[in-house]
Amino acid sequence: MPEERLLRILRRLASTDPSTSEPTRLCQVCAEVTGLSGAGIMLIADNLNRGSLCTTNPVSALIEDLQYTLGEGPCVDAFRAGEPVLEPDLGGVLSRRWLAFTPPAVEAGVRAVFGFPVQVGTARLGALNLYRDEPGPLTPDQLADALVLAGVAARAVLAIQADAPAGELAAELEATGDFRLVVHQASGMVSVQLDISIAEALVRLRAYAFANGRPLTDVARDVVNRTLRFGPA
Repeated sequence: MPEERLLRILRRLASTDPSTSEPTRLCQVCAEVTGLSGAGIMLIADNLNRGSLCTTNPVSALIEDLQYTLGEGPCVDAFRAGEPVLEPDLGGVLSRRWLAFTPPAVEAGVRAVFGFPVQVGTARLGALNLYRDEPGPLTPDQLADALVLAGVAARAVLAIQADAPAGELAAELEATGDFRLVVHQASGMVSVQLDISIAEALVRLRAYAFANGRPLTDVARDVVNRTLRFGPA
């Protein structure tokens, strides 16, 4: 029963170390309950990737970083579609879903990735990413647990954010997350320089970083420091 599954997950969360931040505990439980290699939760607002709320290990952090930098991957697709995105064999010959994301993810040891929208009703907050270091589909129980965990994550984010001042991120979310504020600042500057939307400015930043083989945050830092300026060309 869904209620029994939810209660089991909530009991597991309640048994975790209270000295650890709630977002970190949430990611850990997502990986533990599903029995997968790692987990991450990405926050997305206004169709812009705001960054990673939490990850469980360096590989899951890399998965989040790749999606943030490239603008593609299981979390991005799950958020846009509003439904799970399942890739059980990322390195398989038939896997051509994410041309930029896949090679570095596979090189890091990712063999299967699964994205689930983090949402309450029609309000989408981001996506839960799960990965495995061996190829293979989720079992029915793993899939059911992941869907419940994504819902728990959505309600946890809303609860943490509830007492934050309007227009500001809750202190606990900001303290545990990696939200690349310099990228958002640079997107605003490029938006003004080119007279385009913030979303389009982020696309230009990503394209420049990818074409030049540089981390997105480094390019954004150059824009903010005014050593790089985007022109019509």
